[in-house]
Amino acid sequence: MINIGHTIKSVKQGLEKGEFSVEEIFKEYQKRIEKENQKLNAYLSIFDLKKLPTTNYQLPTSPLAGIPCAIKDNILISGEKCTAGSKILKNYVAPYDATAISKLKNAGAVFLGKTNLDEFAMGSTGENSAFGPTLNPHDHTRVAGGSSAGSGAAVAADLAVFALGSDTGGSIRAPASFCGVVGLKPTYGAVSRYGLIAMASSFDQIGPITKNVEDAAIVLNAIAGHDSLDSTSVPRDIPDYTVGLAKPIKGFKIGVPKEFMGEGLNSEINSLVQKAISELESLGAHIDEINLPMTDYALAAYYIIVPAEISANLARYDGIKYGLSVQEGKNLLDVYLKSRAEGLGDEVKRRIMLGTYTLSAGYYDAYYLRAQKVRALIKRDFEKIFEKYDAVVGPTMSSIAPKIGEFSNPLSLYMADIYTVQVNIAGLPAISVPCGFVETDGVKMPAGLQIIGKHFDEGKILQLAYAYEQVRDK
Repeated sequence: MINIGHTIKSVKQGLEKGEFSVEEIFKEYQKRIEKENQKLNAYLSIFDLKKLPTTNYQLPTSPLAGIPCAIKDNILISGEKCTAGSKILKNYVAPYDATAISKLKNAGAVFLGKTNLDEFAMGSTGENSAFGPTLNPHDHTRVAGGSSAGSGAAVAADLAVFALGSDTGGSIRAPASFCGVVGLKPTYGAVSRYGLIAMASSFDQIGPITKNVEDAAIVLNAIAGHDSLDSTSVPRDIPDYTVGLAKPIKGFKIGVPKEFMGEGLNSEINSLVQKAISELESLGAHIDEINLPMTDYALAAYYIIVPAEISANLARYDGIKYGLSVQEGKNLLDVYLKSRAEGLGDEVKRRIMLGTYTLSAGYYDAYYLRAQKVRALIKRDFEKIFEKYDAVVGPTMSSIAPKIGEFSNPLSLYMADIYTVQVNIAGLPAISVPCGFVETDGVKMPAGLQIIGKHFDEGKILQLAYAYEQVRDK
């Protein structure tokens, strides 16, 4: 029997030693998915290995050759369905590969299937999918976190070695925190967005969800880099993010925002984060309390700008070009209205309406323009901090994974993103790494430590996360 709890390194070692083949490890994961996915609803589709290209499986130089992984179902894989968790794209088949997928194919990774998500990535819990919620592997009465719910649950439940997700306001880091795995949101522009179904184009970023920090670095090595097909992709030399992982962090300057550690934060998570900070300090890092004065305005700015971009991006789903089309309409407008009414869920409709409202005449200056000014101020706050500090550290989420249905009020749902949205507003990299458990109802639920870095400084936050991971596991 193959040990299914593999990391990238352990699978690679098994393949190289001949302990199992690519086909055997794939089939073992497939069997496990078929059994466990009935409970978790982490996958929306499961692939057959026979359908997948095999030319790169035996690449000796690639650490990802033959490694089974899962892909969030808003990232295009040529010839496969891509629903974005929405009825309006239920039968949509991708005509091309996303750049991140092309890079993984070139590295020899093997795709197990597409994972569940909040519809069009709109949500923090994984409950907004048109195909049902994803459940938390630690407690099936609780959410997995969103929007990359299926990717987080799949990795946590050993239904994939690693997964790709996307992060607009915390959508990689929230499921990582709630499910007890590692989630890395790269710098905006570090990983191509070409082939990612857009939610909010100035915020969205593809990134890995993994079992440990080293795996996150390995996957980032494969998917990062400039892409001429993405106008927001930044031309930069990409370092090997695994090289500096084990270097000492002595002398690192870390800022802890007092705004992240106050009211609203679960007291037990506060204790776990404080313990993690102390462990970083014991490794030689210098810790200071700092201020992020615009924190109180971040959520408001985010939930004005993002819906505005949503209203523009989702105008394309009109029942004419592709996706669900209701043909019984009296005229073209009627087809538009009926197709969108049937095909789009409540949260998507809510955000489209909010965005349309804030962009409308008479409200643009009062809301959208003002929110963009706040965005500039948040960026400036971080720029000032990173003149002095190497990283900012705090909790990923304010609570453990809530019960299914607990966030029935949309405002409660939006408030869950309080510690994550600023990273996306400023376009910064951040990683969530497990920092312990909170026991509730007789079940231990994971919590996450968030490490934020300056633009394109993924190497440094990975180094800090790795250092913490080593002392945490002793």
